[in-house]
Amino acid sequence: MAAIGLVLGLAALLAVALGLGFGLALVIGRGARRAGPPPPDLRALLEANRELLEQERSRVTTELDGKKALIDQQLGSVSEGLTRIGDLVRSLEQDRHRAFGELTNELQRQREGVTALSQHTQQLREMLASTKARGQWGERMADDVLRLAGMIEGVNYRRQASLPGSGRPDYTFMLPNELVLHMDVKFPLDNYVRYLDADNETERCAYRDQFLRDVRARVRELTTRGYLDAGDETVDCLLLFIPNEAVYAFVHEHDRDLLEEALEHKIVLCSPLTLFAVLAVVRQAVDNFRLERTSNEILSLLGEFSRQWEKYTTQLESVQRKFDAVHRDYEALMTTRQRALQRPLDKIESLRHADAPVERPQLAS
Repeated sequence: MAAIGLVLGLAALLAVALGLGFGLALVIGRGARRAGPPPPDLRALLEANRELLEQERSRVTTELDGKKALIDQQLGSVSEGLTRIGDLVRSLEQDRHRAFGELTNELQRQREGVTALSQHTQQLREMLASTKARGQWGERMADDVLRLAGMIEGVNYRRQASLPGSGRPDYTFMLPNELVLHMDVKFPLDNYVRYLDADNETERCAYRDQFLRDVRARVRELTTRGYLDAGDETVDCLLLFIPNEAVYAFVHEHDRDLLEEALEHKIVLCSPLTLFAVLAVVRQAVDNFRLERTSNEILSLLGEFSRQWEKYTTQLESVQRKFDAVHRDYEALMTTRQRALQRPLDKIESLRHADAPVERPQLAS
């Protein structure tokens, strides 16, 4: 803006100077027509003024051209900057649209995940509301833990095997020395579900207390099943599987004496994680027992292998000696005997060549 103002000021000054010169020339011309030709000094002054005006006009034109070029250069720089800014704005706009689309997709996936989780939660609540479904769910959870622990049905455990008495545990684990360990997976969860669905604190407290009473009743009920009275083959404890870590923690948090009471009845409460640990110990004990039971057989087999190995090495040495004798005889055949046979043949061949007539060359006729 300052450059444009300077250019306008110079143009105005040039216009004023040109006007003054033109007016002075008119006055001088009129005087000349009345009074004749102007004096020499005045004519020189006019020529000098005309040259000065021409020089000033040339200088102003040059400055105007320079200012115009500078202004064009600055306008070009501003235009390039505006172009870059426009490209940056468009790029930011594209990034914003892309990020907004990704955010929208992520929110959609989160919404779908929450919907699916709500459906699964509702299905779980409906399943827990049925006694039969709860039993099947507990067995499914137990099967998953057994599979992760490497247990094989028919090898490491039996399912719902009847006992000599009236009991029929859900799972029976085979232990060393023909011992077995029983586990029951049926667990009361009705009042726990009602506790989760309660609308006020009074109802939650009532359902919580009733749930804990149900658990105690379940523990006392197992003592009457005869699982621990099946003879010498049963170990002196019983597993009660709780198919949910949250329920297991809830029982221990709100009734800390229940664990001791269950242990007094020789019943061990197991969650999925603790059951996995117990089964790992059971499997390790079985493997150690099998290894101990077969260790004598392994040592006997190792002794037999050692004896057979000694016999094998002795026989191998005998065969090696025979091979060495055959090799020596073969070397004798290929050297001494072959040379002894070759000497008479060489002499016969030399005698044959000695008795042959000598061929004489024929003379040319």
